[in-house]
Amino acid sequence: MPETQKIDQRKEYLQKVSTLLKEGNLNDVRLYLHTLHPAEIAMVLESLPVEDRKRIWSLIPPEIMGKILVGLHEEVAKGLIEITSNTDLIQAANSLDSDDLVDLLQVVPEQVVAKILKKLGKEQGAKLESVLSYEENTAGGLMQLEVLTTRKDVSLDAVLRLLRRRGEVPNATSSLIVTDRDNIVQGALPITVLLTKPPESLVSDWMDKNVVLIPYNMPAADVAMVFEQRDLISAPVVAENNRLLGIVTIDDVVDVIRDQADHSFMSMAGLDEEQDMFAPVVDSAKRRAVWLGINLLTAFFASWVIDLYEATLDQIVALAVLMPIVASMGGIAGSQTLTLVVRGLALRQIGQANALNLIIKELSIGAINGVAWAVIVAIVGGLWFQSGSIGLLLGAALVINLICASLAGTAIPLILHKVGIDPALAGGVLLTTVTDVVGFMAFLGLATAFLM
Repeated sequence: MPETQKIDQRKEYLQKVSTLLKEGNLNDVRLYLHTLHPAEIAMVLESLPVEDRKRIWSLIPPEIMGKILVGLHEEVAKGLIEITSNTDLIQAANSLDSDDLVDLLQVVPEQVVAKILKKLGKEQGAKLESVLSYEENTAGGLMQLEVLTTRKDVSLDAVLRLLRRRGEVPNATSSLIVTDRDNIVQGALPITVLLTKPPESLVSDWMDKNVVLIPYNMPAADVAMVFEQRDLISAPVVAENNRLLGIVTIDDVVDVIRDQADHSFMSMAGLDEEQDMFAPVVDSAKRRAVWLGINLLTAFFASWVIDLYEATLDQIVALAVLMPIVASMGGIAGSQTLTLVVRGLALRQIGQANALNLIIKELSIGAINGVAWAVIVAIVGGLWFQSGSIGLLLGAALVINLICASLAGTAIPLILHKVGIDPALAGGVLLTTVTDVVGFMAFLGLATAFLM
């Protein structure tokens, strides 16, 4: 079946599995699961309530459990690992490449990790332990240990004979890494060169000496950026003095990009991308309560600002009707700027060299939009309440709030990033507070000064 057609059918998998579960015939469920890719089974599992998920998991053969587990969000994976026997976990681990195995070992119980490492043998176990020592979101934590290497003074024919004897190559291998006797990277030999150039020629005649090297401590986000900018399929990971440690492949980079997108999207709502959609109600409520509480505090602060102008509102009721316009417009304008800056920080496009220029640009945009929309709302507000003064004050407050919103949308993420706080997580709450408070103070303050 063509892959594009299979992708289109994925939306039907959940419905099919749910229907079979309701019918109660687990044998039909098992047979249907055999037709799915492990990644598709992982998608179905994450979309099912916990009890149905457990019933499905009991039907999964251990030899594909590992591939499914590494495709799940961490919280879901941990829940399934808790109901999986140690024997099945060890068998599941044995079916994985080293990079996926490292991901699995980070979520299984420690006693099982020890058994898996022992099962792999002393040498391979020691290598995996060394990989586990690297931070998870770095090149060292992403890399796989299976790397094809060669020397520069051998012929292409000799390399081909070696590959035939090996019988297989690691996933997503685009090049052989050329190293010396001390395992120092000398270059890379693309598979395409190996297959198309004269077999009697030497590796040194065709190898790429400008191969991109990834330091083991490079953040995963930066690794993804290098792959995107250089159109890489794989790249060697090196320690000091360019000593080869492993290789990062495009499949792992795609996972990083997906995780970054999930993180940015979920953080805007104060949520964690690793959370289980069907986690227990009480646990989910507790997590969301934290940010609801923070938002409540900021809402009380905004309400306190409104209360300062209680006398003004009592005498001019029209202000209460119109003031949400100022806060809402400021919130939208600030969110646009905030989103732009958060994205720029994530892509490493914003730094000390251009931050001031960006602030000036966003302030200018805020001023232009503020004046343009102020004219419109001033006319509408004035006609609505038959008061030119109220219309003018509404327009003036809108200009002030849109300029402040642009400044806050730029400054807040820059400051949060500087102090090590994720701007995607905290920026929205702070921005809403600023635009609400400034909007209310500007509108009600001007009204108090000029109409009372």
